[in-house]
Amino acid sequence: MARGLFIVLLLSSVGQAPQPTPPAAAPPATDIYELTFDGTLAGLAGAKAQPISVERGYDNQPFYTPDGASVLFTAIRDGKQTDIYEFDRATRKSKPLITTPEGEYSPTITPDGKGISVIRVEPDKTQRLWRFDRAGKSPAVILPDIKPVGYHTWIDADQLVLFVLGPPATLQLARISTGKADTVARDIGRSLQRIPGGRLVSFVMREPSASGAPSGDYGVYAVHPSGTITALTKVAPGSADRDCAWLSDGTLIMSAGAKIMAWKTGDKEWRQAFDGAPLNLSSITRMALSPDGKSLAVVVSEPDPQKK
Repeated sequence: MARGLFIVLLLSSVGQAPQPTPPAAAPPATDIYELTFDGTLAGLAGAKAQPISVERGYDNQPFYTPDGASVLFTAIRDGKQTDIYEFDRATRKSKPLITTPEGEYSPTITPDGKGISVIRVEPDKTQRLWRFDRAGKSPAVILPDIKPVGYHTWIDADQLVLFVLGPPATLQLARISTGKADTVARDIGRSLQRIPGGRLVSFVMREPSASGAPSGDYGVYAVHPSGTITALTKVAPGSADRDCAWLSDGTLIMSAGAKIMAWKTGDKEWRQAFDGAPLNLSSITRMALSPDGKSLAVVVSEPDPQKK
């Protein structure tokens, strides 16, 4: 795939009726660890691991607060539904932040720093984007007409990128001011990540074949707020979930089993940046980088208690 290839896709309105969502599978048993290093790719190879949340069951979707003091994450504690928790990095302790009769996922601090945006599963199973205040109170729906939303990333206070469930899953650019969104890509992965130094957001998409139909290969792309899409690179070899993060220097990292692979503009191939196997960290998936670039929160498979 040639880098710098611009693909302008026809924008389509979101005013169509949503397609049915298949029944949700049981959440996987996962833990969250924090890898501390010096902020360099070489330092990541020797990173130390500390637990953020390792209780039995589902612990997932970490997000560092802008001040770096806390990590927000999603967890199931009652065996029934997801709630949002906050991990204090100084005390190494967690507390409930958003606990409601509904399920909440994917916590993110809003651009003004005063709120928390989440994907909320409503009583009728509708998934929409909601906002709570910083104390986890005063819920309000942000985009009433866009559903079912799976993941989101803010570009600025008005515009954000959405992963909207399909089939197929679509990448949509939404505006708070209008409440509307445009579809700019189809058959995408769940990882939406701000690229350092600008307003671009990376995502993973099944690459089109010569005929225009989706192929079996996936690539990493960047979307501009205008809707223009740029091809970056193919996904890392061995990556099943294709979860990404960006280091402060513009290096893209992607999970691949127990390993984290790295790529930067100009590289011909991906290279190994971290191996979790010696630390008993397996099946690395979602990742989040701290604001100072020296800590990486990773989600891993929970150890099988029968194998201990």
